[in-house]
Amino acid sequence: MTIKEATRTAMTGNDAVAEALRQVNPDVAAVYPITPQTELMMKFAQYYADGAVDTELITTESEHSAMSAAVGAAAAGARAITATSSAGMALMWEILYVAASCRLPIVMALVNRALSGPLNIHCDHSDSMGARDAGWIQIYSENSQEAYDNTIQAFRIAEHANVQTPAMVTFDGFIISHTMEVLDLLADDVVKKFVGEYKPGAYLLDPAHPMTMGPLDLPPHYFEHKRQQVDALEKSIPVIKAIGEEYGKITGRYYDMLELYKMEDAEIGVMTLGSCAGTAKVAVDMMRDKGVKAGLTRMRVFRPFPVADIVAAVKNLKAFAVMDRAISFGAVGGPVFNETRSALYDVKHLPLVNYIYGLGGRDITIEHIMSVYDDLAAIAKTGKVKQLVGYLNLREPE
Repeated sequence: MTIKEATRTAMTGNDAVAEALRQVNPDVAAVYPITPQTELMMKFAQYYADGAVDTELITTESEHSAMSAAVGAAAAGARAITATSSAGMALMWEILYVAASCRLPIVMALVNRALSGPLNIHCDHSDSMGARDAGWIQIYSENSQEAYDNTIQAFRIAEHANVQTPAMVTFDGFIISHTMEVLDLLADDVVKKFVGEYKPGAYLLDPAHPMTMGPLDLPPHYFEHKRQQVDALEKSIPVIKAIGEEYGKITGRYYDMLELYKMEDAEIGVMTLGSCAGTAKVAVDMMRDKGVKAGLTRMRVFRPFPVADIVAAVKNLKAFAVMDRAISFGAVGGPVFNETRSALYDVKHLPLVNYIYGLGGRDITIEHIMSVYDDLAAIAKTGKVKQLVGYLNLREPE
C-alpha cells in the first residue's frame, strides 16, 4: 500500500492514526490490545503482515511489557511506538516514568477511556490526566484529521534535539476512534520527508560511545535529572509551535498550543479539549446568533502547559469557564481547571469557573454548553460566582 499524492478519504480515528504510523514506518512497534484502542494496532499489524511496513512488530503479554519493549528499543536507538487506553496505561505506569526519565522519544497513541472502577469502556480523560506528571508531552485531538496530523508531528517534536522526551497523542475513545470522518491524507513521500530519518544522539548500541542508561540514581544526582526534564518540556513549546507552523505550510492545517475560535472580541469564553470542542464551536455560533459575544479556547497541548498562551487568550474576557472530562477527587475542580486557575492567578479581574462533564462517556450536547455560556453571561454582568465547580448533565439523586 502506498499513497502517491494527497488523498481525501473517510476513516475512523483508529484507522487514521494507524495510517499515519504506516507512513512514518517506525523501527519497532510494541503492541497489546485494549478497547477502544485494539483496532488501531490491529490495523498496523495488518500493514506489517502485508509488507507495507518493515517495522519490527513485537506482540507482548501486557501493556507493561509493551512500554518496556518500547523503552528497550528506543534505548537501543530505534524509533519506537506503542498504543493503549485506560487500564492499559495504568499498567504501564512505572514504565511511563522510566521512558520520560531516560529521555526516550517514544510516540504513543492513547485512545482516551475511563479508568475503572466500576468497569467502563467509554470516553473520559481520567487515563491521560492521571499521567499528567509522568514527564510526557500530551497532545489532544479534536477529530480524526487532527489525530492523524498530531501523530505525524509528534515524532518531530519528541525527537528534536532540544526535547528528547516521549509524546502521547490522545483522541477520545469511540467518539473519534470508532467514528468515520472525512480527512485528507498526505502522500507517503511527503510524510517521509517531513518526519525524516531518526538519528539518535546517544544510544546503547553504539560501541564507539559506550554508555549506561537507566542506572541507579541516588540523591547526589536524581534532583538535577528531574530538573533537566522540566527544562526539556519548557524547550518543547517553541518546537511544537515551529513544527505546527511548518506542517501548516505543507497542508494548510496550522497547529499551535491552543486553537482560538471567535475569541478576538469575545467577552465570555470557555476552554475545553478533545472532541467536545466541535460541539462547543456550534454552541459559540448559536450564542453569537443571540447577540452574545462568546468565544472558545481549545487546548491542543496540555503538557507542557501553555501558560503564556492562555493568559494572552483570555486577557479581554469578563468571565471564563474551564471544562474538564476528568475529576480530581478531593481537589477543588478538575485537573485542567486547577492548572488554569494557577496560570491566571495574576489576572485578578477574571472570574473563573469549572464544569466537569462527560465522565464514563456521558453525553455532552450543544444545549449543555450553551447553559455554560448563560452562566458566564450572568457572572460577567454581576461579577459574582455562585458555584465554583459545576457538573453538566449529572442526574439529581432520587
